[in-house]
Amino acid sequence: MVDLDSHVLRNRRVWDRLAREYAEPGRRLWSPAEPAWGIWNIPESKANVLPGAAGRDVLELGCGTGYVSAWLARRGGRPVGLDNSRVQLTTARRLQQDFGLAFPLVQADAERVPLADACFDVVISEYGASIWCDPYRWIPEVSRLLRPGGELVFLVNGAILMLCAPDEEGRPATDRLLRPYFGMLRCEGPQDESVDFHLGHGDPSEALPETLAGPWPSEREYIRLLRTNGFEVEDLLELRPPEGSATRYDFVTLGWAQRWPSEEVWKARKRAPGGQA
Repeated sequence: MVDLDSHVLRNRRVWDRLAREYAEPGRRLWSPAEPAWGIWNIPESKANVLPGAAGRDVLELGCGTGYVSAWLARRGGRPVGLDNSRVQLTTARRLQQDFGLAFPLVQADAERVPLADACFDVVISEYGASIWCDPYRWIPEVSRLLRPGGELVFLVNGAILMLCAPDEEGRPATDRLLRPYFGMLRCEGPQDESVDFHLGHGDPSEALPETLAGPWPSEREYIRLLRTNGFEVEDLLELRPPEGSATRYDFVTLGWAQRWPSEEVWKARKRAPGGQA
């Protein structure tokens, strides 16, 4: 049996404990109504996040209660939902029964996916593996799992938000930069519970200081990481919630999110042999 890294086990424990809080929100998002994204529930008609699904094999990394996979199944896709948390998947199975919609669910670490090479056309993650897994491990896994020309779509916290969010729980983001942009990667939760990962957009023009270098790769940004793993970046959506939006999370206010991007969506395509996407 593979020994999972400490952050994988820590995040599994946290999400097994939190799963009950996400059961009812998950049920609402399973509804056949229009999909809605992120912490602000921005409608798909405004966000334009969903990839084409009809006739395609789709893997959702960090599926939680499985609502994104449900959306894709209703659009003719063949989704597989993967999550680190057994309890989250228990909720997903119950919702499958309640809504009469079945697709495979796999409990596994998205950094070590127990599925064959080149078996998916789309990989998608909304606040799943995209923030709770080490990007230097889960993005290479996606490259392995995707067929040439396949799509990767993932939604994460906005980079600016991560620079302005206080460490203390219950305090929203400020209009001041509170931490360095260069060297951003691993964020430890309170009492060493959860671990999440965040990257900037572009690589620094010179080597990082030794104090920031640590044990991680020197390039700490999405564009180079994606290109190194065989992807071409096709789009970056910085989501802006419409007036009247609300969120149950306390780390950002609507006023802040309407001035600066609190969420961003990356879209990339795996290059075919020979360099063509």
